[in-house]
Amino acid sequence: MTNVIPIPPITFAQHIMEQEEKNIYKAGQVLLIDKPKHWTSFAVVKKVNYLLKGIKVGHAGTLDPLATGLLILCTGKFTKRINEFMAQEKEYTGTFTLGATTITYDLEAEPQDFRDITGLTDEAILAAAKQFTGEIAQVPPAHSAIKKNGQRAYQMARRGEAVKLSPRKIFIREFEIVKVELPVVHFRVVCSTGTYIRSLAQDMGVALGCGAFLSSLCRTRIGPFRLEQALNIEAVEKLILAQKEDQNG
Repeated sequence: MTNVIPIPPITFAQHIMEQEEKNIYKAGQVLLIDKPKHWTSFAVVKKVNYLLKGIKVGHAGTLDPLATGLLILCTGKFTKRINEFMAQEKEYTGTFTLGATTITYDLEAEPQDFRDITGLTDEAILAAAKQFTGEIAQVPPAHSAIKKNGQRAYQMARRGEAVKLSPRKIFIREFEIVKVELPVVHFRVVCSTGTYIRSLAQDMGVALGCGAFLSSLCRTRIGPFRLEQALNIEAVEKLILAQKEDQNG
């Protein structure tokens, strides 16, 4: 008579471990999302985190609420790769408006200090843009998430406190003036991480002597990842729910 060695039943703990191994989001995924206007980057992370029921989620570089475009989210074990993605070169398209400034350098605040731009030429705008290519020192906006003395700069600025941030070295590989429709100027920028396009608009206004603020912005690329590959929030939600159904089914 052959002895049969009984196979022990799978314990509950083993079952849970097997289910977790099957969970692609816990194992690690990169989600390319087309961030809608008025959403904060944190709100997008919070939405995906809710859909994934507590699986760790992080973003690889914020976009301002008024900006749209490519936002990279990492899930599970891939959150360890966030710094790798953040270090990638970025590309933006957008517009800045000449003849006024705002305290936030964009339309989060009302335009002020209006100036006459009569006589401003395309040639002058193109020449000013050339000043901001290559390695330059850029001062971040006071209304930014940079920490100063343990506090976010924008929190201090909103309280009316004076915020003085130190210039940072950045690299702008391309700064193309696509079209001039005064007072609006359309542009495309390819730059290093840490570049504030709001500050670039502000600096262009100073260089031209008429003031400027960022009036629209879209991030079109981060490293090899392009906006055309991204999904909107609704499509991401449908994708995650469908994959969870397949896994549980």
